[in-house]
Amino acid sequence: MPGEQQHGTRRRARLYALTDGRTAAARTVLTMDTMITATVAADDHGGLSSEWQAILAMCRPPNGRAVAEIAARMHMRLTPMTVLLGELLDRGLIHHRPPLEAAETSNVHLLTRIRDSLARI
Repeated sequence: MPGEQQHGTRRRARLYALTDGRTAAARTVLTMDTMITATVAADDHGGLSSEWQAILAMCRPPNGRAVAEIAARMHMRLTPMTVLLGELLDRGLIHHRPPLEAAETSNVHLLTRIRDSLARI
């Protein structure tokens, strides 16, 4: 059990270092249902941290992923994820699209696809 605590501590220290201790994105407010799409392939930026490369690989065009889904797949809380995504956005490595309007979310086929995608996680 002590090893588990140590692993969790290392993870928190790594997130703190990746976010420079910030708790909010500098410019853009990203909500959990904001759609993120990579502007470049993860392979093009080998110098980025492994977390950033994983995000870029996960958010390939044309579909991308929602912030909440990215955080869940990365086993990360939403706050540090939005900070990391804000940094990628500032560097021009991702695009973001605001959440869908209420009329767009009443589409039964869309809701079914979302449910099925979440079930696969």
